[in-house]
Amino acid sequence: MAEQITVSVDSDVAKRYRSASDHERRKLDLLVNLCLRDVTTAGTSLRDTMLHISRNAQRRGLTPEILQSVLTDE
Repeated sequence: MAEQITVSVDSDVAKRYRSASDHERRKLDLLVNLCLRDVTTAGTSLRDTMLHISRNAQRRGLTPEILQSVLTDE
């Protein structure tokens, strides 16, 4: 049985989620559920999880400059 929780996101993410179709929202809900499950059951620390995410982002081409641009594009 599914339970609802509240997760804070930035306004752009909230707007995009609300404007998505029911089908797309269900897919996003599943993706968030899987991500949270991985993070909370992996037995690794939050720091280790963040390092793993950082390494994956760098491997996929995210640079400090791109990250700064994304963070300041509000």
